[in-house]
Amino acid sequence: MFSIATGGFEDRLLRMSKPGKPMQAPPDAGAARLRNRTAKVHNRTMFDWNDLKYLLAVARHHSTTAAGKALGLSQSTVHRRLAELERRLGCQLVTRQTTGYRLTEFGEHLLPYAERIGAAVSDFERQVAGAAGDVSGVVRVTCPEPIVFRITQSKLIERFHARYPKLRVEFVTSDRYLDLTKGEADVAFRSGDTDDELVGRKIADSIWAVYASRAYVDRYGKPELVEDLPHHPLVGFDEALSNHRTAKWLKQVAPDAKMAARNNSVLGLVYAVKSGIGVGPLPTALGDAEPDLVRVLGPIPELARSWRLLTHPDLRRTPRISAFFDFIIEERESLKSILTG
Repeated sequence: MFSIATGGFEDRLLRMSKPGKPMQAPPDAGAARLRNRTAKVHNRTMFDWNDLKYLLAVARHHSTTAAGKALGLSQSTVHRRLAELERRLGCQLVTRQTTGYRLTEFGEHLLPYAERIGAAVSDFERQVAGAAGDVSGVVRVTCPEPIVFRITQSKLIERFHARYPKLRVEFVTSDRYLDLTKGEADVAFRSGDTDDELVGRKIADSIWAVYASRAYVDRYGKPELVEDLPHHPLVGFDEALSNHRTAKWLKQVAPDAKMAARNNSVLGLVYAVKSGIGVGPLPTALGDAEPDLVRVLGPIPELARSWRLLTHPDLRRTPRISAFFDFIIEERESLKSILTG
């Protein structure tokens, strides 16, 4: 973005006018046209600097899908933001070929400048991180209740508090997706479908299998195939979570099966299966950790998703959220055992 100072031109314009007579047009009457063109360029270049990271990622990976994975976002988000950047600039930056995305000539021309901006942002973030000891406040984190227990038992939060003594983590437990855009929480550990408006990173895999209690298996046997599930009483979600992928999967593979119990939380599923009243799908991180349970089927590919750490774009660069994100990314290996098992 730039502007052109027009004060000198206006001064000349005033000097050329005479009292009592209409103002005469200056010799360089094309100045108005110049100002109009300048305004158009100014408006056209009013783009979101944050969109440059999408250009850099596509230039590096030659694919919007790979770029999305590298950024922890969906392919559609990368494609949409890149298209918006092109619209704002009024020029095509990439072209799709059989071998992937390639920069146009104009895109290649702009790439070094975008790289400089990216490097400058990284330097800026490092400087901010250097003052991390002064970061203070509360980070409200939402995730399923069983995951809260596993995270706190792992001492992960204690290590975070040791690094950032002025920050405090506050858990908001829920098996439904809280609305981060409405401020119901700051950060979410979430698996499954995500809101494209949120930003984040993949941190682990969400894997599900079918479990039964040892007492149930001793008394009734176990399903050997998915096709055997209709012959066993099942445990699943109630109507409040009817859109959950496990509810849809059970309805697809065993539409006529008897439901022994319905719950509105993952923890409720665990307790129901442990009681021995039926078999049901559970996250492997929870099912494998229960000595009274037996994995009878799976992992189930249709139920596999990614665990992501998510927040709203407006919060991502705030010091307290940035500190939490950076810490969690560093701790990804320890999180895998917590979230995946």
